[in-house]
Amino acid sequence: MPDERDLPDDAEGAPEDNGEVMAGDRRIARTDTALPDWYVSDTHYRPIPIVWFAGALLMQVIAQPVLFGIGYGFLGLPPLVVVAICLAASGLIWHFTYERGMSEASAPWRWATGLMLAFFFAIIAMSLLN
Repeated sequence: MPDERDLPDDAEGAPEDNGEVMAGDRRIARTDTALPDWYVSDTHYRPIPIVWFAGALLMQVIAQPVLFGIGYGFLGLPPLVVVAICLAASGLIWHFTYERGMSEASAPWRWATGLMLAFFFAIIAMSLLN
């Protein structure tokens, strides 16, 4: 059994037993992460193209009916004007999606996003121009 004189005194600032591995006053590792505190991964966050696609899909699905309801239902604008506004909204959604990172995605993701935007725009356009 160690002598009480060999144990660190709490008043001197002895490290608490919280699972950290200490080297003097520097933490080497924590038992819950198993990585030293100076280790920084060389990767960075890069969302996958499905995130950009899903964001564009949600914006399109929300914006088109809202613009239709406000332009045609509430303001009573001519159908051709509402179609032009919805087309401009689809173009803005494409532009912002492309700027967010879709420009770096593969061609099938860009095509799928463009076709999805065109499909939901076509639903609104066909309902107004019928």
